[in-house]
Amino acid sequence: MPDTLKRLEHTIAQRSGAAPDSSYVASLFAKGRGKIAQKVGEEATETIIAALSGDARQVTAESADLIFHLLILLRECSVSWDDVLAELDRREGVSGLVEKAARSNIGE
Repeated sequence: MPDTLKRLEHTIAQRSGAAPDSSYVASLFAKGRGKIAQKVGEEATETIIAALSGDARQVTAESADLIFHLLILLRECSVSWDDVLAELDRREGVSGLVEKAARSNIGE
């Protein structure tokens, strides 16, 4: 994991249990998983809008917001960025169509 993401994940972990009025991150954790998930959705939508506008600087800014909020959601769900990277490693070399079909069979 790049140092930036490691530092950010560490900062989010430190603030996850702090008083809600101590930081933006702490306030999101206090509002719960639903609010955190909503923020990820909002940031994803803003990233899509920026991409469709063709403004690379705006795509960069919105992507940073999306990743930031995704890291908060991952922490809330007890999933680390390393867990996500391990899943990507597991999928490497597997056809996207085959991988998607395998996921659709889970839980049947």
